[in-house]
Amino acid sequence: MKFTLLLLSLLAAVAPLQGQRRELMLRHWQFSRENAHFSEVTVPHDWAISGPFDKQADMQTVAIVQNGETEKSEITGRTGALPWIGKGYYRCTLPLKALPQRALLCFDGAMSEPHVFVNGVEAGWWAYGYNAFRLDVTRLLQRGDNLIEVHLENRPESSRWYPGAGIYRPVTLLLTSATAIDDWKSFVRTESLQGGVATVDVLTKLTERPKEQLSLVSRVRDEEGKVVFTTRMDNVTSDSLFTQFRFTNPRLWSPETPYLYTLERQLLSSGRVVDTQVQRFGIRTVSVSRDKGFQLNGVSRKFKGVCLHHDLGPLGVALNKAALIRQIKLLKEMGCDAIRTAHNMPSAMQMDLCDSLGMMVMAESFDMWKYPKCRNGYAIYFDEWAERDLTNELLHHRNHPSIVMWSIGNEIPDQTSAWGAQQARRFVNLCHRLDPTRPVTQGVDMVDGAVKAGLVSELDVPGFNYRLHRYDAAYKALPQGFVLGSETASTFSSRGVYHFPPVPNDTMYCADGQCNSYDVDYGSWSNLPDDDFMMQDDRPWTIGQFAWTGFDYLGEPTPYDRYWPSRSSYFGIFDLAGLPKDRYWLYRSVWNTEEHTLHLLPHWTWPGREGKVTPVYCYTDYPSAELFVNGKSQGRIFKNHLSTVTLGKSKNLDRYRLRWNNVVYEPGELKVVAYDDNRNKAAEETVHTTGAPVKIKLEADRKMIHADGDDIAFVTVSLLDKDGNEVPTATDELLFSVEGKGKFKAACNGDATSLEPFTEPRMKLFSGKLVVLVQSITKKGTMTLKVTDKSRNIAGKIKIKAI
Repeated sequence: MKFTLLLLSLLAAVAPLQGQRRELMLRHWQFSRENAHFSEVTVPHDWAISGPFDKQADMQTVAIVQNGETEKSEITGRTGALPWIGKGYYRCTLPLKALPQRALLCFDGAMSEPHVFVNGVEAGWWAYGYNAFRLDVTRLLQRGDNLIEVHLENRPESSRWYPGAGIYRPVTLLLTSATAIDDWKSFVRTESLQGGVATVDVLTKLTERPKEQLSLVSRVRDEEGKVVFTTRMDNVTSDSLFTQFRFTNPRLWSPETPYLYTLERQLLSSGRVVDTQVQRFGIRTVSVSRDKGFQLNGVSRKFKGVCLHHDLGPLGVALNKAALIRQIKLLKEMGCDAIRTAHNMPSAMQMDLCDSLGMMVMAESFDMWKYPKCRNGYAIYFDEWAERDLTNELLHHRNHPSIVMWSIGNEIPDQTSAWGAQQARRFVNLCHRLDPTRPVTQGVDMVDGAVKAGLVSELDVPGFNYRLHRYDAAYKALPQGFVLGSETASTFSSRGVYHFPPVPNDTMYCADGQCNSYDVDYGSWSNLPDDDFMMQDDRPWTIGQFAWTGFDYLGEPTPYDRYWPSRSSYFGIFDLAGLPKDRYWLYRSVWNTEEHTLHLLPHWTWPGREGKVTPVYCYTDYPSAELFVNGKSQGRIFKNHLSTVTLGKSKNLDRYRLRWNNVVYEPGELKVVAYDDNRNKAAEETVHTTGAPVKIKLEADRKMIHADGDDIAFVTVSLLDKDGNEVPTATDELLFSVEGKGKFKAACNGDATSLEPFTEPRMKLFSGKLVVLVQSITKKGTMTLKVTDKSRNIAGKIKIKAI
């Protein structure tokens, strides 16, 4: 079989290399839902993402306390309406010609309650599906074929969003000598940064005390591969070794300059290499203080962050490098510099990419402690597993320079009790013991009760979820001297859907199951982005925010929890396909200080609205602009920079937006001209009323991808009229086919109410757009994506090269 042959080729050289480190990706498995009929799959794998969507899938009868609900009701789509509940079974065969001295099976995450068996013997299990864990399987391996099995079970009512199903993150087999470098327990950290000199401490932990005299050679290389330091430690007899490097004028890590050095450590015995371990690291310091707030490398800054759930839209939770890179790059283009991994532990791949691409991270641990938010949630594991889970998270991730803060919980119901304060103290102390370099926070939503109970005082960083009206009082009452918006906004919107009139709204919902892309719908517990912008701008003691959320995610279809069909969120700045909503441009106009922003909304194709008031908004960093409809001025407007934080019903929309509220719709041309601070014309944008579609437009995020069987190109599809304008109202069904060295992977249109399967090669446009994912195979060459609109007898093609 393919997976056996691949592993055989990888492991054939194990016998002569017993003293060398080998890390093998276990990608090819067999999978079954009923432990009877198995099919071949590739890990990472999400068994539920192909659907079908079903309103009965994990239907919950609950009151969502976080949304202010007090009465129970039937909630559909809360966890994505996909078939993730139940048991799943994975198995693969590992052929070994010789036995290694030490073998670890390393799981980055498996959903859920993974029990691992080697040759019929249980090697161990882990309760938390979001955590990484390692199992020593040295004594369970045998010469010849080894059967590895993983049994998973997802319980109903165990999540508040779509958690996915299966071995959804990578699995590796780590083979080393008996005495080797333990990369989890080893720690590279910047101890100090003063006067252009950085002191970097390196703790190297060995798996056991050496049974023979060893030497440790450490080399530090810069990004060009040049060795900048070399140290040697002989006569090693301890399992704990300490090295220190002093860098003069080092290249510092930051979101703007994500510079990474490489530490290469070798254990030698009489000149023979026993083990080699390679660790990338960044030189940077993190601190928080009353006077200076949050500082990175000694420079104060405020977080421009977003919260992210772990699913990747049409890919489900199956980890994919190309999808993660696309997310991070889109966020950085918006001006975002930080991610909160809400509300669970991140993957190693995501942190590696945040390191290399430059994205700060608040790494979160738990969505609940002892008190349950859902019947079978993490609360059932808390007593036995919480400290073990938090320990694994820190050991697994503390070498990542991108992580600047640990979060020990999100809206924990226990936050207002003395017991909750004690747990916070316990977890903060554990974090400080394992990692004294980073502050610890928690997302608090019951601000008054948590302050009174003493929980917030236990935190290095007071993190408030919403509750802007409590910021001032909490700031005065707390010892820290600053406040972080650990979760903000909760604005609802559907890409390209406009409801009239655009009035700020936290209670009214529409029969179409969509939210207003004028960006005026928000949760009853929250507010609009404008209020958060002002709080950060007007309160010097705030240290930034993490908006809920960067991207739409599967499950939690608030405010349409009881509406069917509705199976994914409306909170995202980007939709589920990764397409920007109008709100993207609002955030970009405030956060991206390197490039100008100018964006008009809504679109200008409204048959039947002739003569009706159709407000126009402009999102821009320029202070003023003039609007024209078919050449007729609608007036020049200036931002109201004198407005201050006025909480409640969002009275502050004119500080960050330009709004023409009385425009009367007439087909034709909508144009805005922006003016700079000196009142000079600086930029303009034009939107046209469109005609009938005559052509298909295809745009790929990349025209060249890797022929590794994993890489993905994301192709945005839209229809054009005869003048080349994108038709924003098109809802045509399109068909997809791929020829050559690639394959169709998935499609997504960003519509939270669509029940079309992601993995079928057909889908309707939503607000004129959708995204098709094409994936490489393991052969180089060209693939061609063809998109066909049968109803109009038109088609389009695009070529992607796999190298």
